[in-house]
Amino acid sequence: MSFELLPAIDIRHGRVVRLRQGDFDRETTFSGSPLETARRMVGEGARWLHVVDLDGAKGETPQTQIVEDLIASLPDVDWQVGGGLRTEQAVADMFSAGASRVVAGTALLNEPEFARAICAHHGPDRIVAAVDVRDGRAIGDGWLPGTTGPAVDDAVEMLLRAGFTQFAVTAIDRDGLLEGPDLDLLTRIVAKANGTVIASGGIRSGADLVAVRKAGCSGAIVGRAIYEGRLSVAAALASVADPPIPATVPEVPAPAGAGVRKDEPARD
Repeated sequence: MSFELLPAIDIRHGRVVRLRQGDFDRETTFSGSPLETARRMVGEGARWLHVVDLDGAKGETPQTQIVEDLIASLPDVDWQVGGGLRTEQAVADMFSAGASRVVAGTALLNEPEFARAICAHHGPDRIVAAVDVRDGRAIGDGWLPGTTGPAVDDAVEMLLRAGFTQFAVTAIDRDGLLEGPDLDLLTRIVAKANGTVIASGGIRSGADLVAVRKAGCSGAIVGRAIYEGRLSVAAALASVADPPIPATVPEVPAPAGAGVRKDEPARD
């Protein structure tokens, strides 16, 4: 089975940012141009890009136009899009804009009928269920403090009954910290899901990508490691190629001006 590498482009107020453990008060800005970032990743060999509208996920004014412009500017790339897509119309609009796959989370957990409806309408190959895990529970609502949800096992079983076969699994406590993936969580969900599992959270190296592949995952979303220059897209792709390519590709430095912390005022 081929392994998909999905470099992440998280958009907040028009900028490319990364959060630590989903905390909007621990935000780092890496670029003022999502399109420039996407083009750089594609230039390094990316064929999938994972774009998240953090404003939409938080329930604020969504960055729909930016996302649509990205897809239109790079039509030969496969786009996996998520963040605040909580209605059938919002999901349909993303597909109309050219998304290859749409990731939904909050509405799936809160409304089982919605989960069944969009899976049946668009097909399980095009809808990915986000299983974002904190303290053993699958949560949505932008991962805001105090948000809770069903136990992970219950959430996955509900989604399987709704027809889902693709899951993006994020260990929130590791997200953006570069401390390695939660292999126990991933292995557990791979065994339960009987479908495709895309790993997210904590991945920092080619060795981590090999580990999540060995755990049974079919892909991985990588963000901060790329932005901080720890892992280039080219080196990441080489580590999971069939057959593996020796790791001779040098890492790329972070772009000039990257990594601007926004821990002071947390908002624009």
